[in-house]
Amino acid sequence: MPEPSMPEPPMPPAAEQRPDRPRPAPPSVLIIAYAFPPSGGAGVQRLGKLAKYLPMHGIEPQALTASNPSVPVTDSTLTDDLPAGMRITLARTLEPGYSTKQAAWSADAASNPTLRQRVIRMATAMVRQLAFPDIQVLWLPAAWRALRRLQRSAAAPDAVIISGPPFSPFLLAGTARRRCAVILDYRDEWRLIREQMEMTRSRLSRWFGDRVEAAVLRRADMVTMATDEYRASLLQRFPFVRPDQVVAIPNGFDPSDFPATLRTPPTDRLRLTFAGTVYRVTRPAGLLEAVREVHRREPQLAALLEVQFIGRVVDSERAALDDMRSLGVRTVPYLPHQQLLEELSASHLTMCILDDLPGAENIYPGKIFELMHLGRPCLVLCPEGALSRLVHETELGRCLRPRDVVGITELLIEMLHEFRAGRAPGGPDRPQPIGIERFDRRVTAGQFAEVVRAAIRSRSERR
Repeated sequence: MPEPSMPEPPMPPAAEQRPDRPRPAPPSVLIIAYAFPPSGGAGVQRLGKLAKYLPMHGIEPQALTASNPSVPVTDSTLTDDLPAGMRITLARTLEPGYSTKQAAWSADAASNPTLRQRVIRMATAMVRQLAFPDIQVLWLPAAWRALRRLQRSAAAPDAVIISGPPFSPFLLAGTARRRCAVILDYRDEWRLIREQMEMTRSRLSRWFGDRVEAAVLRRADMVTMATDEYRASLLQRFPFVRPDQVVAIPNGFDPSDFPATLRTPPTDRLRLTFAGTVYRVTRPAGLLEAVREVHRREPQLAALLEVQFIGRVVDSERAALDDMRSLGVRTVPYLPHQQLLEELSASHLTMCILDDLPGAENIYPGKIFELMHLGRPCLVLCPEGALSRLVHETELGRCLRPRDVVGITELLIEMLHEFRAGRAPGGPDRPQPIGIERFDRRVTAGQFAEVVRAAIRSRSERR
């Protein structure tokens, strides 16, 4: 957000004026992130939009990222957000390619594994136990060398923002701290990731996770968290962290991304769309069972229902969705961001789903903010917590528990009856979400800029 205006200092006499004196350079910040545009995904957008709008608030961004990230999707359109001439330093990871990871997950999800898949399972289990905090630790040797070179160069930053997940780059905080201010950016809660993500749960995570997290927090000047709930949890678990060091900065939306006019949804079927990765945390088991129940109870009405999932589906969840094809449930591979927004606008309702897992009550999925700005009614299936409170506060749409099959079934039947009667949800007189201006990416970039300045001040005090 803009800084308050200050009175101009008196002008010196003409003889003392130095019109040839160069203006001081703006503070610079290095964004350290394993995945950065053109890698795809909602988490990447937080960083790309930050780089886009920090210059508006007087901060010059640069980035350090992996040259060969082992990621499931790329989206070259996301690089359009980056400032012209922005310095991006690339460091090579030693990880295997994503196809190797995919083979490991496929073997893990197989119900009747072959001998080869059993061998892969054993190898994967060993890697999972040893790759701590996550497999992206294999990026750190090259990232560490690149960071050291940057800090000794003319382009040395005044501060670094290290963003996770993956959280292994947080281990660079000690090196970064020697020459600049350090900000740790939690896009997700580290404890939730190491306890619930399929590839990061391990004995080492259980034994040493909190200790390692405490160690890196002691090296941070400031910490940013994606939700107030993350902030409260971190301050409770690590009482040595001062409350003024931790700032909640939500994800958001960029108005310039959206189509000027929304597409018209189909008239022959009621379309509900989920966008994002389907994995353990976003498992739609309750919704799928409700769709089956609608088909059992009112098959003619159910024939009007189309449910689509756009994005990546991990192997452990794919069979559940594939079994629903005959019931109007379809999957669409990852789409470039602009095309995804077009598809969402062509739906009667959008969806946001969090399964009822420990820690899920603290999450705001990043996509929820774009669904707010899109303006279509939203069906949110989540446990009581951060997301449900956000939905009620902004009047975004209907909110039900993710395993409330009876409630979801009744709501689907109600909407289908309304649709058949010509009263489709999301018409021109639909109510719009309220109070969402604070989630504009230009506003959140201003909050980050204030954190960067606070971190630089903190470093100057500790020197």
